[in-house]
Amino acid sequence: MDRASFFSPQAGRKVDAPLRTRARFGIGDVVRHKVFDFRGVVFDIDPVFANSEEWYESIPKEVRPHREQPFYHLLAENGDSSYIAYVSQQNLLSDGEAGPIDHPSVAELFEDFDGGRYRLRRSLTH
Repeated sequence: MDRASFFSPQAGRKVDAPLRTRARFGIGDVVRHKVFDFRGVVFDIDPVFANSEEWYESIPKEVRPHREQPFYHLLAENGDSSYIAYVSQQNLLSDGEAGPIDHPSVAELFEDFDGGRYRLRRSLTH
């Protein structure tokens, strides 16, 4: 058996995924989008696309990422606002050298910003 499944609240269903996948970024890493002008800190990772079909279909076909890659949940920011973003691995670059993120929820999940990344709060680890 080389596949497994997990329940995704965003998708509202079980999602099929490979048993192994290679995430380029980890929780606490600071990243930026390759195309759009925003950056963020990773707070969760899905091994494959695990959001709603409506969300996926809303992406123009010519730039729609493939599903079989890690997708990252980010505390994101741009020049105007802070928000939650869901981004495919193919659209992210490392950006820790550009400094910390100014998202209002960062302090709830993370401790210090050190070496280009955040440390998850100890109370949130197991």
